Amino acid sequence: MFADLDLPRGPALISGAGSLARLGPCLAGRLPRGGAVLLVSDPGVKPLAERVEAVLAEAGLATGRFDGLASDPTAAQVEAAAAAARALGAAAVVGLGGGSALDVAKLAACVAPGRRRAADYALAANPFPAGSLPAVLIPTTAGTGSEATRTAIMTLDDGAKVWAWGEEMTAEIALLDPELTVGLPPHLTAATGIDALVHAVEAATNRNRHPLGQAPALEAIALVARHLPTAVAEPGNLEARGAVQLAAWLAGRAIDVSGTGIAHAIGHALGALGHVHHGRAVGLCLGVALADNAAAAWDAHRDVAIALGLTREQDWTPGRLSAAYDALVDRVGLDRRLVHPRLDPGSLLAETLKPENRPMLAANCRAYSEAELGGFCRRLLAA
Repeated sequence: MFADLDLPRGPALISGAGSLARLGPCLAGRLPRGGAVLLVSDPGVKPLAERVEAVLAEAGLATGRFDGLASDPTAAQVEAAAAAARALGAAAVVGLGGGSALDVAKLAACVAPGRRRAADYALAANPFPAGSLPAVLIPTTAGTGSEATRTAIMTLDDGAKVWAWGEEMTAEIALLDPELTVGLPPHLTAATGIDALVHAVEAATNRNRHPLGQAPALEAIALVARHLPTAVAEPGNLEARGAVQLAAWLAGRAIDVSGTGIAHAIGHALGALGHVHHGRAVGLCLGVALADNAAAAWDAHRDVAIALGLTREQDWTPGRLSAAYDALVDRVGLDRRLVHPRLDPGSLLAETLKPENRPMLAANCRAYSEAELGGFCRRLLAA
């Protein structure tokens, strides 16, 4: 029997090369005349931010910009963005950038109408206030799938990376324009693409897996396997970039249904302790656990193997699936070295076992003892 499921509504989707030009008329038709828009932008994409502002201005929409955020955004940065939305009298929020910018935009749109601190919504401790602002999310990477989900991540004052979630964080519009990802360096193209792959693998295989999550997840795996190496090697290849962008969207929809697993539990610990890029972190973490996961839940992982390109029945083994995954990670050049003063196996294990990471451990297709988790941590840091 499949678990009962209330399928969440998804954002309206605008996609295709050049689709940014459609943003202004689409958004203007959903806002009151003269409504202002807050653009929450990654500070590293200033030329793209100026293009978005020009598109909105052409549609008669006034804009303000907030770009005071960084990778692994903090609750304080979310509060600053929410304050900027209130000061502007914003009728909507547009997020532009990677997962960090999109998460800040989603959270600010939900936090702005209320009086609580952003941290008060961590781990769903409190409901979001009524009247959340509509959000439009425009990724400039292809990996996190934040534009497709009802979740976001922020870092608290104590350094803990925590989730917030709710129907209120569903974007009004997601816009996927592969032209906006062309400037992404190869190493980030690789890391964000592997992030999408890990989302898809975990959604397709964890304890909460459901056909409505598995279907988009398996298609996402196939798209990443076919197109990510080209996107890394040929930055201007819009077909490849568009395919990986679509994979990230599909994988985001999949985790919205089924969630993630062990790679995200340990990966979040890596991010909190060593500030490792999220996509790189979860990509490396899945590599050390995949064979054991596959041995415990082979039926689900066989479908992953086929999607990854292992079409011969003699290749349908946990070991060969793990080897194929590692080969793809190496082909796109994901850096396996993990060096940071705060990274040691004991500290990484302790961080992995913190309350905010335990739900992902519990959702994984196989339960692991602390000793087994410690072994994964040692293998990660020995690479």
